[in-house]
Amino acid sequence: MSDLNMKERFLKALKCEEVDKVPVLSVTQTAIVELMDKTGAAWPEAHSDAKLMAALAYASYEECGLEGVRAPYCLTVLAQAMGCEVNMGTKNRQPSVTAHPYPDSVENLKMPENLLEQGRIPAVLEAMKILKEKTDGKVPVIAGMEGPITLASDLCGVKRFMKWSLKDKASYNAILDFATEACIAYANALADAGADAISVPDPVASPDLMPPAAFEADLKPRLQKFAAAVKVPMILHICGDVTPIIPAMADCGFVAISIEEKVKDMAGAKAKVAGKVAICGNVSSPFILLGATPDKVKEAATDALKAGVDVLAPGCGIAPDTPVANLKAMVEARNEYYK
Repeated sequence: MSDLNMKERFLKALKCEEVDKVPVLSVTQTAIVELMDKTGAAWPEAHSDAKLMAALAYASYEECGLEGVRAPYCLTVLAQAMGCEVNMGTKNRQPSVTAHPYPDSVENLKMPENLLEQGRIPAVLEAMKILKEKTDGKVPVIAGMEGPITLASDLCGVKRFMKWSLKDKASYNAILDFATEACIAYANALADAGADAISVPDPVASPDLMPPAAFEADLKPRLQKFAAAVKVPMILHICGDVTPIIPAMADCGFVAISIEEKVKDMAGAKAKVAGKVAICGNVSSPFILLGATPDKVKEAATDALKAGVDVLAPGCGIAPDTPVANLKAMVEARNEYYK
């Protein structure tokens, strides 16, 4: 089993199959300023240029030792293609949605013609193809995209989405179904372009915003439909302390879930889902990888390994100002753990 390459090891780990060592990579945002400076592939240009996007993704493997390449670097690609206005950010700030195409009503919901040709989607698909060729089947290519709940909230605005969830179930259900349909189309296009797995951060599904009862009744069915319709393995990432919804997350049909350090009992989380889904995580991005010393990174990474993570990874997207040395330390911790 020690002859597994990185892609084989990662895909086996996602299936909860035995591996020689836990993979170490990021299923969430990977770009950091140090790598932008080294490669010349910087934000915001690397959000729209396929070659720059691929170069920056590859650098996290080549320079930091992370055992996967992951692009793009925000949760606005599909939202923008569907009519949201987006501020493209800066070198160390991700793009964000600034205006919504359906702020008041779902009466005029309409899927854009040739959705996969809109906005930055062609650049992302081209980046997948570049990375697929560059990794030559040896390193997993991971595509990232916004989940259907977050996309739905971007299309109408978070406040409107939450209001509809309480007072206008017809509009709420319509925007969720519309977003789910778009997510399925985009995810399968990512798979066709070369993604070995798709990471789906869906932060608006967090218990911080939506109560667990709503997740169970309204959000889980859409996530299940999404997962069932996509042709490659997918990882569901939800921000915050998801302890109350971990069993429900495991029932969504994704092969793995990604959780933050805010889930304090990782061993308990593992026990709840053992054999059903893999767990990715949960080295703190803001408190450890961004600001701590390499020794502290190693300590946190070792704790996650001892708790039983199937994929050692940052708990959430890597902050752009994170030092390369700390990402390398996470890899070193995994290597030392298996000596």
